[in-house]
Order: sequence, then structure tokens, then C-alpha cells
Amino acid sequence: MHRSHARNSRSWRWGLAFLALVAAAGPRPTAQVPIGAAGRPPAQGPGEAPLMVLSPKAKSPGWTGVHRPHTKLADVLARHKSPADWAETIVDDESLFAQWISMAPGSKTPRRMNGDTREWWIVQSGTLRWTIEGRESIVATKGVMVQVPYRATYQIENTGTEPALRFEVNVARARKLYPMDETPTPLPGFEYIKTRVTGGRGVLDPQNRPVVDFNKVVAGEERGGAFVTDDRSFANIIMGSYQPPQPANKGHYHEEGGEFWLIMLGTIRYNIEGLQEFEAQEGDVVYVPRQTWHLASNGGKEGLRSCRLAMNGFPYQAHMFEQH
Repeated sequence: MHRSHARNSRSWRWGLAFLALVAAAGPRPTAQVPIGAAGRPPAQGPGEAPLMVLSPKAKSPGWTGVHRPHTKLADVLARHKSPADWAETIVDDESLFAQWISMAPGSKTPRRMNGDTREWWIVQSGTLRWTIEGRESIVATKGVMVQVPYRATYQIENTGTEPALRFEVNVARARKLYPMDETPTPLPGFEYIKTRVTGGRGVLDPQNRPVVDFNKVVAGEERGGAFVTDDRSFANIIMGSYQPPQPANKGHYHEEGGEFWLIMLGTIRYNIEGLQEFEAQEGDVVYVPRQTWHLASNGGKEGLRSCRLAMNGFPYQAHMFEQH
């Protein structure tokens, strides 16, 4: 009886081992499905001691090229009173590229896709329709956020009677691909040739939501938090209530990449290395280069809420806090 039980036990263990081996091998994937940031462990586990290191800190490189610490939407609109079709670049650094883009009624983009990266938009005004391969079309008005993963064909059209304004964000040096029957938008220094593309299409998951209605986030009907997150792009909805000023708090800096914020609601207060404290309002964009101390907090008045959409190229970007 004992020997029989031992044989059965050994057989059971060998069976489990075989099933585990089969499960581990699993079916071979037929297309590229990146795990991205959503599949990574949390940056710091519960009870885990903070990482203490010596970090290289240079003097802030300051703002170069198109970058400004604070780009007010009112100033952007004042620079583009006519015609209705225009674009102004706000961010163009080593990680991301962002523009305000206005589209006249009836205007539409070519059908196109990004070759290797996600693209996302926030509608500021007007009515835009996204026609996206494999998805129902999306009609978006103020506060609606839309994203499309790589190699998914889409087209944007202004279906309203007024100009439509959107904030558009791409990974740096993203290249547009076009269907064979489409007319590409000219790209200086490049010619368009017929190609066969491999690698599969991008995916959507809980950390990469196809659409977020910010109006529902404000009403508590939809969650905030991450909207876009993969190895090269991150957009995070940060909602909060009024916080008193903290003049002695330098905040933190980022070692390897800049960061910027689109103000979605209310007033956000900024303390940035080398600048006087200032407040930004809805529609404004604030940018900090890497190696620059900064602190963003909810401003305005006691009892009010505010929100910023934080964007950078590192979903688990290191925040370097001063340790005394």
C-alpha cells in the first residue's frame, strides 16, 4: 500500500511537471505583441526601502528651440487668427513631439498610421471624427482623449461647423505610413516607396485606453490615471484638490528626459529651477527640461480641484528627490 502510494505520488509529480512544461512552452505567438509598461512590476513594492543613490545633477540646460516654460493657450490662439488650418509645435525634444493643430470645417487628414509608435490627441474645441481601422468611429468634442497604436490606419475629420482644435502628441521622429491608394503628405528629405511591412499591429490594454472622456473623469464616472503607457510614451491624468504653496520644496528632477503638462482643469502651480513661481490655467502647456528641479501642485483656491495631463517618454521615469 505504501509503495503503491509512493508510485502514485511520483506519477502525479511527473504529470504536474509535464503539464507545467507544456504550459510554459505554450502556443507560439503568430504576431508581435509587446508587453510594454503595463506588464511591469510596480516601481516600488509595499514596505520596500527607497533606493538611495548618488545621482549626477548638472545645471539646468534651460529652454531651447520651440520650448518655453509656460505656453499660454490664449497666446497661441492670438498668433493664429486666420486661416483656420494651422499647427504650432510646443514640444520637440529627445522623447516626444507635440503640437496644437487647428482644422477648418470639412478638412480631414489623409488615411495614415504611425510606423512604430503610439499617437494620441486631446480635443480642446470643435467636433472631430476619428475613423480607425478595426474600431467604431469616434466623434469627439472638448475634453475627449483618443489614442491609436502603431500600424493602425486612421483618419481625422472636422465634422462640425467651426474650426476644431486638438493637442497632438507623437514619439520623437515618428514616421507616417500611408495605404497604397492614399496620397502621402510630403516629408522633406524622404521619398515614398512601395513596401511590405512585417511586425504586426499595436495593441490596446487597460493601461492604453482607446478613448477617455475627461468630462466623465471630472464627474467621477471614469477613472483618471494612466491613459497612454508603453516603453516610449506615457500620459497620466493627475487630478487633485487645492494644496497650499510650498516655497521651500524644490520637488524633484528627471535624469534622462524632459516632462510637460497640459492643464485640463483649474489652476496648477509651478516652482521650477531658475524661475519665479507661476500658475498655469486650462489649455496651457508647461515644459521642464531634464536635470531641472520642479514642483507641480494644485493651485487656485481652497476647495477647488485641478488637473494636469503629465507626459514624458519614460513610463517609470525616475524622480530624483534631494536627500539631506
